Amino acid sequence: MTAVGGALRYVIVLMIAAGTGACLAQSYPVKPVRYVVTGSPGSSTDVFGRFMADGLTQHFGRQFVVDNRTGAGSNIGPEFVSRSPADGYTLLQMTISHAVNATLYRSLGYDIIRDFSPVTQLVTDPAVLSVHPSLPVSNMAALIRLAKGRPDALAYASGGAGTFTFLAAELFNGQAGVKMLHVPYKGGGPALTAVIAGEVSVYFAPLGVALPYLQGRRLRPLGVTTLKRLPLLPDVPTVSEAGLNGYEAGNWFALLVPVRTPRDIVASLYAASLVVLRNPAAGKRLNEMAYVPVGSSPDELAMHIRHEVERLGKVVRALNLSAD
Repeated sequence: MTAVGGALRYVIVLMIAAGTGACLAQSYPVKPVRYVVTGSPGSSTDVFGRFMADGLTQHFGRQFVVDNRTGAGSNIGPEFVSRSPADGYTLLQMTISHAVNATLYRSLGYDIIRDFSPVTQLVTDPAVLSVHPSLPVSNMAALIRLAKGRPDALAYASGGAGTFTFLAAELFNGQAGVKMLHVPYKGGGPALTAVIAGEVSVYFAPLGVALPYLQGRRLRPLGVTTLKRLPLLPDVPTVSEAGLNGYEAGNWFALLVPVRTPRDIVASLYAASLVVLRNPAAGKRLNEMAYVPVGSSPDELAMHIRHEVERLGKVVRALNLSAD
């Protein structure tokens, strides 16, 4: 997926947005916009959603209000948005979880491809295999040995079946040949809190929200889920180089609207999203939160979603996972 576009593409997008409506400035938005996120307050999804909603509010001069629609494996939010009017006043911040859920659940009240129009992939969100400091392991190999010696006794936390934190752990289980017990919570915020408190030992923590706890030694990092080491954690190996060759599990966020939303509104939201992501102060903040800007076009995002649904469907079937 391409990074936030270069200067030429950026200028072209803004010219297109300007050309689609001298009327757009007057007609959209004329009232607050609902920005639906499927993560609980304090989760990585929620933190980035509030960042993005604030940026869009400043750009348009109208309030973009975060609406946390959590639960049911992140499926309540997209079902709500898919049934909302296609007028640009209800947006969905999609995550990789929704691509996973297309296969993980046999029956959903929405179709992530059919029922939405893509706007842009916003950012990628790396994670860290983290453990509570009381767990007697200092590296990933020791964690695997412990897990093999205690089948179903070593537990990992997640924000719920189908969420990125669930998928990352199950990919780990499959490649490492272990079976850590799944303990789902009602969102990433409660899951992180539970691991910090020592209720559960293992969590594939989104880096942005986990970084303060890693720096404060309230969590111990064993490996990052990207294929390359992260600048914010240069001394922490990747899970792949620590022993699970080729392991990769990165989250991402994208902006969607209900299908049949007018194309000029989609173009306006796309251009505005690029403005937010390219703002120098915002870029500095994104880096501090460990998010990597993308800013793909609507067509690029459509291809990305289809690819992810297919790719992750194969993973779900290979691991024999089901949430029903």
